[in-house]
Amino acid sequence: MKEKLSINHWAEEDRPREKMMAHGAAALSNAELLAILIGSGNVEESAVELMRKVLSDYRNSLSELGKCTVEDLCRYKGIGTAKAVTILAASELGKRRKAEEPGERKQIRCSQDIYSLCHPFMCDLPVEECWVLLLNQASRVIDRVRIGQGGLASTVVDVRCVLREAILKRASSLVLCHNHPSGNIAPSREDDRLTQSLFQAAQTMNIRMLDHVIISDGAYYSYADEGRL
Repeated sequence: MKEKLSINHWAEEDRPREKMMAHGAAALSNAELLAILIGSGNVEESAVELMRKVLSDYRNSLSELGKCTVEDLCRYKGIGTAKAVTILAASELGKRRKAEEPGERKQIRCSQDIYSLCHPFMCDLPVEECWVLLLNQASRVIDRVRIGQGGLASTVVDVRCVLREAILKRASSLVLCHNHPSGNIAPSREDDRLTQSLFQAAQTMNIRMLDHVIISDGAYYSYADEGRL
């Protein structure tokens, strides 16, 4: 029976670990970096070849790969639960690094700032989630709170819960943000109703609602930009 070739048995020029040590991580392709994580391929393919095939099936996109499940990855010969979990853990670390806030609080000046802040932790969600960004008087983010989680096409949000979070954190303004897993950023009638209800309720509490942004992977819809707030 043929044995899997681990990275240690490859020709020196094919070893991504050695290549990384000699030339730095930036010199490696995505497939080579992923090959380091899984360590070995199968009897027909090296780890690099296997990861090239996997990436090809996901349009050579790390973002698409990050949306996989363990079961999706385990369908490939040579990838078991441990390797699949390792790949997805690395993907999650990448998202968290991108989303990690700097020492100074992020300032919200426009819808693009909202998208840049929320996209990393919302882009791969399989179901709808609704988050509120709580801002101080300088429009800097005090906190972000998930206030609703639902199915593929909708989520239930209690306006009272949103205002409660804003009052507890002494926020001067807020931004509502939710994702559309379908990729269609057009607001639904329920999105419109929620926006108007929260806008009016926030006004009574002297809290400004700056925007409601609907996010998909690569695009967004802003109620403020469309003149609907």
